[in-house]
Amino acid sequence: MSVRMLGLRTWVGLAAGIVSPMIVSSMTVLPTIVSSAQAASVYRHVDAAGNVVYSDEPRAGHRVDLKPITVVDPDTPEIRTRSDQPTPASASAVDYERFTISSPHDEQTLPTGQAGNVQVQLAIEPALQRGDRVQLRVDGEVRQSPMHTNVFALSQLERGEHRLQAELVDAQGRVRLATPAVTLYVQRASVNLPANPNNPNRQK
Repeated sequence: MSVRMLGLRTWVGLAAGIVSPMIVSSMTVLPTIVSSAQAASVYRHVDAAGNVVYSDEPRAGHRVDLKPITVVDPDTPEIRTRSDQPTPASASAVDYERFTISSPHDEQTLPTGQAGNVQVQLAIEPALQRGDRVQLRVDGEVRQSPMHTNVFALSQLERGEHRLQAELVDAQGRVRLATPAVTLYVQRASVNLPANPNNPNRQK
């Protein structure tokens, strides 16, 4: 079979949906096939057995106008565009209007009878959202790891001055907000007092 006829039949098959474009695109003679088929006139006729036949010979058939087709060359590398701009981090769904320590209040004194134990409460508006957590710092050190809560319990604080501050941590572990620092004064009985049971010099 000549290259001309191969190109013609292949082109007709593509137009009729009989031949897959992927099959044609893998053939090394694709440029010759396409150019030959485009240059030829195509005729359609029915043979004695009732089969439809396409040919470049007029005989008893009639001319067929083929629609242009698109064939993808598999050897052509795919070109993908990539943005060099970083994907912006999604903003939090909630902007908190209030995030403060409501108890104890600033410069409050914790009396001796509480033995350095205190409950820290936060005022958060709107309510703490799912995925957001709070961590508590005492004198700059994280004393309570991030939790989904607005109440913390501190125990056995040493006497003296302490600085309390809470931080809002999002689902990615980033600190988004911090409360104003609260100063707390803790009173505790001196270990050297004669009445203190922990006084090593206490007489029994």
